Amino acid sequence: MKTKPFESTRTCLRQSVYLGACTVLLLALAGCTSLPWTAAESDNPLPPSKRSLASFAEPENQQACFDRENEPYTTVVDAHFHPKPFGGPAMSPPELFDYFGEMGVRFVTYMGIGQLLDMGSGCVYYLDCPGVAARPSVKNDFLNGMEVEMYSHDDLHITLSMTFMDLADPDSIVDTIAMYDKEYPGMFTWAGEVNVVKQALMGNHHQAVTTKNIDDWAPFMEILRERNIPITLHSDLGNNADPTKYLYLMEHVLHQYPDNPIVWAHMGLSKELSTMSPEQHVAIMSRLLDDYPNLMLDISWDVLYNSYHQWGGTFVPFFNEYSTRILAGSDFVAAGYKEYQQYAKELEITSRALRFLDNEAFRNIALGENYFRLLDLDYTAPTVCPDSGPATVAQSD
Repeated sequence: MKTKPFESTRTCLRQSVYLGACTVLLLALAGCTSLPWTAAESDNPLPPSKRSLASFAEPENQQACFDRENEPYTTVVDAHFHPKPFGGPAMSPPELFDYFGEMGVRFVTYMGIGQLLDMGSGCVYYLDCPGVAARPSVKNDFLNGMEVEMYSHDDLHITLSMTFMDLADPDSIVDTIAMYDKEYPGMFTWAGEVNVVKQALMGNHHQAVTTKNIDDWAPFMEILRERNIPITLHSDLGNNADPTKYLYLMEHVLHQYPDNPIVWAHMGLSKELSTMSPEQHVAIMSRLLDDYPNLMLDISWDVLYNSYHQWGGTFVPFFNEYSTRILAGSDFVAAGYKEYQQYAKELEITSRALRFLDNEAFRNIALGENYFRLLDLDYTAPTVCPDSGPATVAQSD
C-alpha cells in the first residue's frame, strides 16, 4: 500500500485542488465565447466533511441542515467509480476506503471494468495499446465482490455492479447472472457501465451494437426490471463529424425497454464529440427525459468539464429543471500507479457544476436523494439550510 499522506499534506491538497479549479475555469471561459458567464470563486479550501454514513440514515427532520457556505460542494455519492483498471494492479481497498472518507464520499457504485485488456499484454490503459483486444470478463466483478466482503468499511455504503455483459453477444448473460446469484447472493444491485458504443475502444476490437443485438437483450433486461436494478450504458451520441451518428441506438434501447431504470453515462458525450452545440445537446436530453420517465443521466467523467462542454448558462438551468433525473460521479479508474491527489482532483472537477445548482437540485444530486430513491435505500439527504444557497454566478460582458 502507498504511504498515507500526512494531515497537513491533505489540507494543502484540498486548497491546491480548489484554487486550481478556479484557474482552469477562468482559462476555459477566456477561450470559449459561447458561455456568457463567470463564476465568483472563494479562496478558502474545501472543508472536511463531518457527516457520517449513519447520519444519512436519520430522518430528514432530525439531520442537521446542510450549510452550502461552510460544507463541501463535492458530491457525497460517487455513482460511477471503477475500483479496478483495464489492466495491471489496482489501488488497495483500504486505501480507497480511507480516501472516500477524506473526501466525504459515503456512497459509491463499484463498477468493474467490463472490458479487460489481455493480461499478458502488460497494458494498463486501452488508448496506450491500440490493437490489444478489450474483452468482457467477470474478473473485476468477482474481485470487487470479494474485497467488499473481506475489508471493513463501516462508514461507506458500496453498491456492487455487474459489468461483465457483452451487449453485442447477449446470449450467455442470463446464465452468468445466475452464477452471480449463486456466488454473491443479493450483493449485485446495479449493472454497468457496459458499452452500447464507445468510439474510444474501437481500436481495441470494440464494435457498436446493432438494433438486433438490442432486441436480443430482452431476457436479461427482464431480470433487471423485475429486480429494479439500474443499468448504466455508455452510448456515444456521435462525433465531431456527425454529432448524432449513434443517437438511434439509445433511442432504440429506450423504446424497447421503457420500464427499465436506465442511466446514460456521461450524457452521451465523449472526447470524440467536442463541438456539438450545447443547446442541441440539451434539447436531445430534454426530449428523451420527457419521453422516458425511467431514464436518468450520469454527469461523470472530467472530459465533460475539460472540453467544449463547460458548465454554464445552458447546462445549469437544465440540471435544475431535471434535477430528479441526474446522478453525480467521478468515473475515476483506480489504477495502482495513481495517487490520492488524482481522485481528489477528478471528484472536484466533476462536482464543479454542483456549486451553482439551486438548493433542491443540490439536495437531489450532490446530497444523494436521487441515488437513494433509485435504489430504494433507507437513507435520506439532509435539507439545505434556508439561508444557504448556490455560488454566485455573474453575467460577463
